[in-house]
Amino acid sequence: MRGYFLPGLFLAVATGVLVWGGEWLGLELQHVALLGAALGGATGVVPDRAPWERAAGLLSGAVLAWIGYALRAAWLPDTSAGRGVAAMLVVLACLLIAFLTSGRLPLWSFLMGAAAVVGAYEVAYTAAPPEFVETSPTALTTVLLAAAFGFLATVFLGNSIEDERERERGRYAPDDDPESGDRGGDNTGDGRGVADTDAESGRRSPFWEGALR
Repeated sequence: MRGYFLPGLFLAVATGVLVWGGEWLGLELQHVALLGAALGGATGVVPDRAPWERAAGLLSGAVLAWIGYALRAAWLPDTSAGRGVAAMLVVLACLLIAFLTSGRLPLWSFLMGAAAVVGAYEVAYTAAPPEFVETSPTALTTVLLAAAFGFLATVFLGNSIEDERERERGRYAPDDDPESGDRGGDNTGDGRGVADTDAESGRRSPFWEGALR
């Protein structure tokens, strides 16, 4: 857990700098900084596929969500049915590209990118749909900028988290050694039972092994 502190601190500072710097530069980052940084950080920290594949999936999902808003502004009616069709098309497009890439670009990263754009732009779009051309590029670029900061803050944690989970699985996995005999009873020879220290492995059996036998 100590290894998470520095990247987490960097992510927190980067989020604060985004809000302050965005106001100083005249950007509307204060409304999307935490959203983008959180989703970008989650994409960076999940040890699934290579970092560039996760980043490409997030970017693609964001672009697909932006295209969904373009369809709503140009052709679809501003009703519940129109919004439902747009949402369905975006999710289907994410699913299709993930399928065509054989999962190299994971579906969950597409959904992260789409969620970032929807969270950053839905309110502004609903307030003024005809202004899509003027308002959508700003929303798209600002939330992606925040996501980039979050991604860079946590992307190097992925391997360490995966190694830690492997150690946890190895620590708590049942002993599958076929020569260990029937573990349903006391096979240690000294009456200590399955919950006591295993002399051969040098570790204590998980507490639930005895309870489930």
